[in-house]
Amino acid sequence: MTAFELAGKVVLITGGTGGLGSATARTLLSRGARVGIVDLRPDTPEIAARISSSHAVGITADVCDRSALDDAVAHVCERFGRVDVVIANAGVMGQGSTLRATPAPAVDKVLAVNINGVVNTVNAAMEQIIANQGQVVLISSVFAFLNGVGAIPYAMSKAAVEQLGRGLRVELARHGASATTAYFSLIQTDMIRNGVDADPAITEMLARTSPRPLLKRLEPDQAAEAVVQAIEHRSPRLIRPARWTPLSVLRGVINPAIDGRLAHDRVLHAILGKLDGRPGR
Repeated sequence: MTAFELAGKVVLITGGTGGLGSATARTLLSRGARVGIVDLRPDTPEIAARISSSHAVGITADVCDRSALDDAVAHVCERFGRVDVVIANAGVMGQGSTLRATPAPAVDKVLAVNINGVVNTVNAAMEQIIANQGQVVLISSVFAFLNGVGAIPYAMSKAAVEQLGRGLRVELARHGASATTAYFSLIQTDMIRNGVDADPAITEMLARTSPRPLLKRLEPDQAAEAVVQAIEHRSPRLIRPARWTPLSVLRGVINPAIDGRLAHDRVLHAILGKLDGRPGR
């Protein structure tokens, strides 16, 4: 496919009021796009107006509510005439824990937002994407191919997003539309600060399960620029930091060896013991 010119295009992004979502919205606006920002926050319209009073519109909606997303797409179309790109960015991590110690409602929430919410987002915008030969962008994670110990529901959800992206790439191709799956490691957002940095056991566990060079952090603006460049080039996949790429490519060979090592890591077992004893079981 040819390069995708963003000037004049309309992009709908969920989870757009903070972190990666907000940074991506600003980067898109700098390219001349118009942006529809969807988020749970009641003040989403005001946040969007502060970003751009003329080229951004904010809608408060829950990605778990398909009808609310249908209304959001209709609102963006009413304001800007169309939707060319949809970015399914909204997601939650949950508290680090073993699956055994994770309450069922907590598992349900992660899967509902990170899987059902993404599917709802895509389907709500699908007809516009096809009509305009546009793009779907899915925010996955390196946890799609990293061992998800201590965060199994989150890792499951991101692996599901990866499969969604693969299937959509093929399904959309006959319409002249495309799909991009983005895999990020740690981005300096509130989700990481609250879910990782504020939890010593999770920080310690990451140090055991991931080599230190792979834990390089990205600023939201860096990640946003990578997403926007992927849209401009209609890239089928994006991995940042790029140093995660070999593990993704060689996962079928490397992952069994990694899993075996972790299964016999007594230090990791002790960390998991702390997580297993958390309230909620």
